[in-house]
Amino acid sequence: MHVLDLLQSDSLGLTLLWGEEALLGQEVSGVTATDLEDPGRFLGPGELVLSGLVWWSEGDLKKVDRFVSALAGAGATALLAGEETHGRVPDELVSACRAYRLPLVAVPAQTSFRAVTEAVYLRQWGDLSRRPNRTFALPENVRGELSRLLEAGAGPAELLDRACAHLGKVPCYVLTASGRTIARTPSAPAIPAQRAAAARDGLSLRIESESSPYDAWQLHLPDEGAAPPRVLHEIAEVLAQYRDGHARRAAAARAAGQELIALLHGDADPAALEEALGAAGLPAGGPYRVLAATSGEALAEALGHLEGIPWAAGESAAVLYEDPRAGRDVAAELRAVWPLLQACGGPEADLRLGAGARAAGPEGLRASLNQALFTLTAAGGETPVRAVEQLDTLAELLSGVPPEVRGVFGARTLGALGDGMLRETLEVFLANNCSWARTAEALHLHVNTVHYRIERVESLTGRDLSRLDHKLDLYAALRCG
Repeated sequence: MHVLDLLQSDSLGLTLLWGEEALLGQEVSGVTATDLEDPGRFLGPGELVLSGLVWWSEGDLKKVDRFVSALAGAGATALLAGEETHGRVPDELVSACRAYRLPLVAVPAQTSFRAVTEAVYLRQWGDLSRRPNRTFALPENVRGELSRLLEAGAGPAELLDRACAHLGKVPCYVLTASGRTIARTPSAPAIPAQRAAAARDGLSLRIESESSPYDAWQLHLPDEGAAPPRVLHEIAEVLAQYRDGHARRAAAARAAGQELIALLHGDADPAALEEALGAAGLPAGGPYRVLAATSGEALAEALGHLEGIPWAAGESAAVLYEDPRAGRDVAAELRAVWPLLQACGGPEADLRLGAGARAAGPEGLRASLNQALFTLTAAGGETPVRAVEQLDTLAELLSGVPPEVRGVFGARTLGALGDGMLRETLEVFLANNCSWARTAEALHLHVNTVHYRIERVESLTGRDLSRLDHKLDLYAALRCG
């Protein structure tokens, strides 16, 4: 299977934008669809890369270079760029592909990525089927059984088990992009999310369905030769059908979760909250904890990693049931999986999470939500996941104040000092517990000079540095400025 084979297909309507004949004749090993800005770690040599160019923005040459260089570095065979999002394939992408010698093909808006994927694998199946002594499709009885299981509402674990049973003891997994195990065959040992997300060995086949960068599913075999490609593709199609139905059920669950979160933002009474908790599938009585995040999709995937904990999520917040007898540190578990989500979202994704305090019952949920929203503002940098219990210093507390408010307070309190020597002297003076001698030594000044400067600070700010409350005002202003 080569890129030239796709270009010759009238039904796809593809257009070659750049590519030398020798490059177009390279063997294609598979297909990956991605809109990550730096997808290199998810690609394998010889793959065609499908991208809707959602990551592209006008005039940002660095993004284009990063994306194309990642594809070239991973050994991709070609980039198939969709025209639907922007109406065209940008010229700078053509130039970058020419520079990195990566064939570039335009996919018209009327051609779905699934049609391209199927064309690749159907051609590969045809090539394989001409080889002797191999079976390259699911047996008829297996396909019939899988259809019946789908109709009966079977889960992914049962579907995967029955689909792979005729292959023998084949270790096989269904994994999300963040390494969460959806299902595995009986012979497949459990693998932690951190190792699953970084898995390079074996074969991974994307399960085509509506998904976010965080919860995209893939069929993974540690031994890529353990099953014929056509069989694996058919199994992936079955799981895609399950995922489509699962998405509808998940949407209904999100609606119930969003209704619960909406009640917390209002002034609903405890009885209404109890009813909403029950409708969202949460145990009655509590205790509960509220979480808030900058991405509802990332939050839902993170909560999926918390095995055995009931939860209900809305667009950007969630309520979970936290049994104190379980002895689990939910915030610590979320901190452990958050880097996996950040890797899926890419360097430009602003992924932060705040956790409120445990609420004994429905009446404490509103306070927990307010705490979660406050700590969400405080999260960031080296601490993208922050619980309200972590706000144990004045600096930590101030970090949860909205930046716009901190800026006004800092400017109003310290504005008259400017950014020069008076501000520096105040910072050193407070850092040295208002010791005149230590401040003079640290700044290499005479003590009288320090006295003069601090008097000027007091005069310009209207604060008296012999009073504790005024010291705290100025310290807080420095932290906010």
